[in-house]
Amino acid sequence: MSMRFGVFVPQGWKNDLDEIADPVEQYEAMTQVAKLADAGPWDSIWVYDHFHTFPEPTMNTTFEAWTVTATLARDTTRVNIGQMVGCNGYRHPSLYAKMASTVDVASRGRLYAGLGAGWYEHEWKAYGYEWSEVPARMAAFREAVQIVHRMWTEDEPVFQGKHYSIDKPINEPKGVRKPHPSFWLGGGGEKVTLKLVAQYADGSNLGNGDPEIIKQKLAILREHCDRLDRDYDRIAKSTSLNLQPGDTTADMTRKVEQIREAGADYVIAYFPRVAYDHEPLLRFAEEVIPQFA
Repeated sequence: MSMRFGVFVPQGWKNDLDEIADPVEQYEAMTQVAKLADAGPWDSIWVYDHFHTFPEPTMNTTFEAWTVTATLARDTTRVNIGQMVGCNGYRHPSLYAKMASTVDVASRGRLYAGLGAGWYEHEWKAYGYEWSEVPARMAAFREAVQIVHRMWTEDEPVFQGKHYSIDKPINEPKGVRKPHPSFWLGGGGEKVTLKLVAQYADGSNLGNGDPEIIKQKLAILREHCDRLDRDYDRIAKSTSLNLQPGDTTADMTRKVEQIREAGADYVIAYFPRVAYDHEPLLRFAEEVIPQFA
């Protein structure tokens, strides 16, 4: 099974820009990694949709996801650009759909539009978003996915739900990629998220690099696809891979091989010090990716 690869750019969320004092230089460090990926053989670059650093909120840079997505779309020419994943609670789904359509055009069809239910409670409350427990967030997420899909595929979409409603919003242009911008859903919830993936998504992100979890969740996804008569093979099945400083080529290859054996066909790699040291990124591209392409 051939695989595709993406890479997270250093955005600040994991304190990965803290050693650079000037915010302009921080942004340029992020852009430089994006341009290296654009030179190949990476399929995509990714950002997180967060406002505060993780695992602890600190007074450090975290660049906003959709602003970054739009600018990187113009700083690159080849790679796809996505969010892993957009937080549904931070934007009304109708606005999300409109923003994604615009960026899909700006990138000439290179957007991977990611969406998830969200989870970083501290961040929600700090920015004034109403926090709710899992059942309510998942219910809102289910409605949001339907609204986004309708706004990308219908001229006069109407939706009336418990959490959201739309009444014939005009969304022109709807994007460049056909039949609509590439839609990726994040999360492994077996009853809601994975069913939504089978119904609406072009890509899924689950398992956080753990082969056993990946295998378990993909089995559930396949069951949903079978029930809905959806072609399982047409869905990109991605997972995140957190690499460590000092990982050898053999270490990286072994981790990817385990992920492939679990059934994933897409790896999104995170290199914690890539803003300061490009060598692991370049070595992964030169020595690991060709083994799985």
